[in-house]
Amino acid sequence: MTDTFTMDSPQPRLLDQTGQGVVGTPMNRPDGPHKVSGRASYTADTVMDNVLHGVLVRATIARGKITGIDRDSIRSIQGVIDVITDQRMIRNPAQGMAGEAPVQPGDAVYYHGQPIALVVAETFEGARDAAQRLNIRYETEKAYVTPEGTPDREVADPETAGDFDAAWKAAEVRVDQKYTTPSHAAAAMEPHAAIADWKDGSVTLRSSLQMIRFNKKELADTLGIEPAQVRILAPFVGGGFGSKLGLGPEAAAAAIASQKLGRPVRVVMTRQTVFDCVLRRSETAQRVRIGATQDGRITAISHDDTVSNLDGEGFSEPVSQASQFLYGADGLSFTQTVARIAATPAGSVRAPGEAVGMLGFESAMDELADSLGIDPVELRLRNLPDTHPMDGREFSVRGLADCLREGAEQFGWAQRGTAGTRREGDWLIGMGMASAARSSMLVKSAARVRLTGDRAVVETDMTDIGTGTYAILAQIAAEMLGLSPDNVEVRLGNSDLPGASGSGGSFGANSAGSATFLAARKIRARLAEQLGCSEDDLTLQGGRARGGNREMALTDLARDEMQAEATIESGMTAKSHFSSGFGAHFAEVAVNEWTGEVRVRRMLGVMSMGRILNEKTARSQALGGMIWGIGAALTEDMQSDRRDGHVVTRDLANYHVPSHADVPGDMQVLFLEERDDWANPIQTKGIGELGISGAGAAVLNAIAHATGKRIYDFPALPDRVIAAMEAAL
Repeated sequence: MTDTFTMDSPQPRLLDQTGQGVVGTPMNRPDGPHKVSGRASYTADTVMDNVLHGVLVRATIARGKITGIDRDSIRSIQGVIDVITDQRMIRNPAQGMAGEAPVQPGDAVYYHGQPIALVVAETFEGARDAAQRLNIRYETEKAYVTPEGTPDREVADPETAGDFDAAWKAAEVRVDQKYTTPSHAAAAMEPHAAIADWKDGSVTLRSSLQMIRFNKKELADTLGIEPAQVRILAPFVGGGFGSKLGLGPEAAAAAIASQKLGRPVRVVMTRQTVFDCVLRRSETAQRVRIGATQDGRITAISHDDTVSNLDGEGFSEPVSQASQFLYGADGLSFTQTVARIAATPAGSVRAPGEAVGMLGFESAMDELADSLGIDPVELRLRNLPDTHPMDGREFSVRGLADCLREGAEQFGWAQRGTAGTRREGDWLIGMGMASAARSSMLVKSAARVRLTGDRAVVETDMTDIGTGTYAILAQIAAEMLGLSPDNVEVRLGNSDLPGASGSGGSFGANSAGSATFLAARKIRARLAEQLGCSEDDLTLQGGRARGGNREMALTDLARDEMQAEATIESGMTAKSHFSSGFGAHFAEVAVNEWTGEVRVRRMLGVMSMGRILNEKTARSQALGGMIWGIGAALTEDMQSDRRDGHVVTRDLANYHVPSHADVPGDMQVLFLEERDDWANPIQTKGIGELGISGAGAAVLNAIAHATGKRIYDFPALPDRVIAAMEAAL
């Protein structure tokens, strides 16, 4: 057991005083050489003796019941071992953090593509062939596969502050617009995979998962065993973006099959299977209403939305999440409707809520600026609230105004000009901008640090999904203990290690980083005691300890291993203060007046996101988010057949994520200096999802500025751009 540090008060900035000079630098990732050389072993790369191969069999109806499985239909296929059906198989991935398995459907089918069985064979090819040829008999039921058609709707009680109806009625200028966004896929580079192996009543699962502490409990719950009987390994994860937060069907099926057959079982999803049965971002239908006075003071804000999900799922895309705190108003109202449909389940995809909600909300803000004749940057600056508009909490640190002003200056916003007036041949040129916001969280997390001489080890079950966890935890420990990062080994992705927050919600660095910091701080206290000085008087630099008029090498001071473990969780500061990252996105686009093609020519993101632990990995995350914004604005459109709900754009040839040709060469990120003492002991905020929040809206607003006409159904595909321009003629 270890003491738990609760975040109940603002914390001193020890990392600004340590002096080793490691934190904040653009240090290369320690795992980088392993990845670029192919030595990093991802789940599907694992080589095991006597392993069997499993392929998921998926439903071919939208809703109904399985009435029979004809095992004789695949009996002639060489190497087939078994067809596994089990009440413990799960219909869709868990959401993570609950510690419980998702719905286990038995013989019920809830959507086209739902995993319903596992064919196991000696070879992958044999299992794949059998899974495709296995004859399933169904009893079908009426299914609604789109939000527009379903009568099953759940309307939440409005979230309100002030009197919106009165403020809206009294507003001198009003914007009332509807926006739609399609479903999105996480489309992580590494497909979902699992290898399960049972020994002595316990299972070891190698799987591509983001939140191991919770996934361990989910698998135990699925199998009906104790968490102590589960071990999960995920040292390298090739992206997740929310799709790997919770235990997936492939992991549960592999574990069930391995237990039954007494051999390791490997289940790797094809890209098409990932699209069919891994969590999608819900499509949205949004209505945004903003009222204001003639001089640009916003008085009324409403952001209502309709999203979808399966029956029994508690998650719903939090579309208006950022709309509730970005700007102030006399009356605010937010209502969500959830349509229950028979389609691939919806869940968390990078920046759930802001990624799509800010497309509509920040577009409406720009339309309000146009109606008022006020510069879009100036309108936003005039309406920043003093406290959280919905609950009155103080902002811990809010750098939005600085981001807006600095971004406008750096981007050359003053040269923007009048909408629809700048052209270069057949290309119409425009500039757009949008605010960025993503709330920052601290999730319970533990870490252990070991120091022997001038070498340290950090241990936690935290994952690195490509975000740089190996780097930043090494930097924190090195900074605290006065070591070179080369002398710090970071061990991750093993459920036997102290349980961390996992990678999700942009809280990984805040949480696992703070736990590592606290564990290292305990070791600092012991070193100070051995040196005979106070902690405040201790300096650790370059492998040497100084304090109390003494100096010693760590190799002499810490000859015997020193070990400390720490746990952190949120506390009173989360109740008294609201912590969020803020930013401003600026984009310049060229729109072809004949084809409707949109080219993003340059982008700038100015971010205020607390202490930057690693300038290189943080920049990579911010740029990655901005590229996601380009995709949401211009290309990403997950389409399903309106008859049975099956995904049509089920691979990367048909679901268009931005390629190199879609991304401008002039793409910059500027970090503003910031410390958030109320957020956590290392003064950080979330980074990974702030980059996408608002980025797409800046592109869409630039299109409107270039063409003089707005698009309300996203993405801005060429045919929609052409239609909008023709409607303006």
